Amino acid sequence: PLCPQVKAFVTQDIPLYHNLEMKHMPGADPELVLLSHRYEEVERIPLSDMTREEINQLVQELGFYRKETPDAPVPEEFQLAPARPLPSLPLLQAPTADSKTPPERDEGEHPDL
Repeated sequence: PLCPQVKAFVTQDIPLYHNLEMKHMPGADPELVLLSHRYEEVERIPLSDMTREEINQLVQELGFYRKETPDAPVPEEFQLAPARPLPSLPLLQAPTADSKTPPERDEGEHPDL
């Protein structure tokens, strides 16, 4: 069973956050489960002992965008929030299938000679 603080967060605050969803799991303790952009679990944070204010502060520190009302538009720069580059990832990424970058040249080619 949810404590009143967590229940208030779930019912009143979650609808205000962009990209934050509630999944009801009967009998499970309330947790914030953070997923990567590939929907792989990154971290689980237990919420049972936290106040509503602490949960709101945590969610905002994690980068979730809080709307004024549940139906308010989300600014373009926050559409992917809380996604942000992780410092442990290399800056260069493999080109995607729809990438417009030309293929890299072999070292033996010298087009400007």
